[in-house]
Amino acid sequence: MSSQGPYGRQGYQANPQGYGGGYGGYTAPPYGQGVATSYSAPAPQAGTYGGSVGGIDVGGGYGAPPAGDYQNDKSEKSKAGKKSIALQALNQNVLIWAGFFTASLLVYFMLSGGDFSFLMTYGAMARMFGFGILNVKTFKSQRASGVSVKSLQLYVLVFFFRLTSIFRHEGYLPYDKSGDWLYHLIEGMSLLFTSLALYGCMVPFKGTYQKDLDQFGEFNVPPGFGAVYLAGPILLVAFFIHPNLNADLISDVAWTYAMYLESTALIPQLYMFQKQSSGVVELLTAHFVAALGFGRMMEFLFWIYSYHELATSAGSRLPGYLALFSQFVQLVLMIDFFWYYYKAVRSATPLVLPQHGGLGIV
Repeated sequence: MSSQGPYGRQGYQANPQGYGGGYGGYTAPPYGQGVATSYSAPAPQAGTYGGSVGGIDVGGGYGAPPAGDYQNDKSEKSKAGKKSIALQALNQNVLIWAGFFTASLLVYFMLSGGDFSFLMTYGAMARMFGFGILNVKTFKSQRASGVSVKSLQLYVLVFFFRLTSIFRHEGYLPYDKSGDWLYHLIEGMSLLFTSLALYGCMVPFKGTYQKDLDQFGEFNVPPGFGAVYLAGPILLVAFFIHPNLNADLISDVAWTYAMYLESTALIPQLYMFQKQSSGVVELLTAHFVAALGFGRMMEFLFWIYSYHELATSAGSRLPGYLALFSQFVQLVLMIDFFWYYYKAVRSATPLVLPQHGGLGIV
């Protein structure tokens, strides 16, 4: 023990004669004389536990870490956790699309003749893939939030009318082997997935459906019937302007109606995105919309080179021009969505859409 400490010899008046009359070489001071030097505890030093006493630092081994170091460690752990979650989400995004593209290649090489018309089948596969994602999102989370029932209603009409045309006639089927049966199967599965998603939103998970945001067309119609403003006028257009590949009025009008209506079916969904005050879109919902947009892009590429086949019985190519125009408008409406979707997938963060004026379309 150091002689400089609080219990060392300097704490008292030392007697060179010893204590107790020679025992140990030290003599006690006379009675009543007291202690010449009093002891007072030194004040603790800032930043240490207990500071130092009598020159001995008693705080070095027991001091708490500075508050700043603790906060930094906590912040670093939080960042590491967020990076890990983001990486897992990014891997999930990659796996979802990698699975789709792998299946597409298998279908192309095994079930297609390699004809250019396979783009029609590819677009149909993308739609089926999108509605499959939507069902996973809805039934796994047991929530219908962020999903437009009006868009689902319109897509049910799209697949129903298209199937009524292609099951009876072959004029609008892909030329390759996928047009023999695969295209029918894909469109049938798409109708099934769409109907299932609509059922989930309207029956078991109706309490989570955001009806207050799905307000497209809610003007002078019963609640929930806003889609009639798209379905009704487009049916009239299809009746008067349609191609004649099946040489059957009902079949030709049904296919044309599905083609035109599909170009507008996503508008209620995009409108609903804009009604959200935060602009945040769940990533699985974003995958669903992106898959539908990707499918439309594939069909647009096909019809760029084939639109001249969509002619009326009189030889007018107006139906072909109208089909191209409607698909082009849909893709233009989705430009913003595609950009923010790409940024969200790349960074594995929620998709956040900007707020626009006007019609409120993305």
